Amino acid sequence: MISQATDPGQAYYKRLKEVLEQLYQRYNRYELIAPDPLQFVYRYEKPADMEIAGLLAAMLAYGRVQQIEKSLTRLIGVMTPTPAEFIRRFDKRKRRRFEGFKHRFNTGQDIADLCEILKEVLDRHGSIENFFADGYDAADENILPALSRFRDTLLAMHQKRHSGAVRRSFAYLLPGPALGSACKRLNLYLRWMVRDDDVDAGVWKSIDKTRLIVPIDVHMGRLCRILGLYNAKTVSLSAALQITRGFAKMQPDDPAKYDFALSRIGIVQACNGRLSDKCDQCEIIEYCRYR
Repeated sequence: MISQATDPGQAYYKRLKEVLEQLYQRYNRYELIAPDPLQFVYRYEKPADMEIAGLLAAMLAYGRVQQIEKSLTRLIGVMTPTPAEFIRRFDKRKRRRFEGFKHRFNTGQDIADLCEILKEVLDRHGSIENFFADGYDAADENILPALSRFRDTLLAMHQKRHSGAVRRSFAYLLPGPALGSACKRLNLYLRWMVRDDDVDAGVWKSIDKTRLIVPIDVHMGRLCRILGLYNAKTVSLSAALQITRGFAKMQPDDPAKYDFALSRIGIVQACNGRLSDKCDQCEIIEYCRYR
């Protein structure tokens, strides 16, 4: 086992990259996407529909997996057969289709308000990608400035429609980095849209994947601590940036490459940080066994 008592060096990252590549080959496969919310993006073939379904799927990607699937099945069902056309034709009559909907902190009113704003986005920009790209600068160190502009502009559009106020539950749909949030759901959405492999859809072509931030939640944070990529106990924006820099040392052109595969340890192997009969088959056991 490589000692992690000191700062990781070249040998550490070389070995960790080998381990993560094994994990990537094992888990980064289309047939293993479900139950990930990304599965709802692949219900469609047109980029216009995929980016709409993806945004909704990412915004509701919190809570229990079963509840996420249930909520998204209902929402995507409402928008069938084409989410993009549903948004373009959104009106008061369509708002009623979300009555009674609830996903933990969010209600049908939140979803309807988001659809109303997205209609304006599509009317003005033609796609969510074009709208996001308006705030993107390839010279930025990472995607955070563009993400902030994207989120802040959507909230400003909501404020304009609601006498300057932002409903708390609506704001929860769109976490921002200004207060230190890791912004897991928005970074997850960007990974789906920008990266292109057997898992990620890659429907956006105007954003550089080298600028992506690894989506970090409690479970991913725990796995990254096991790997020695950071040592804080809280999941924050600074933690996400530190973790992303660690991955970039192994994959400078694609720092979010291993996100999906690494997260499968918790989903497929049901890893909870405790010893189990599956541990001996786990790729990262050499890091975890003594922690």
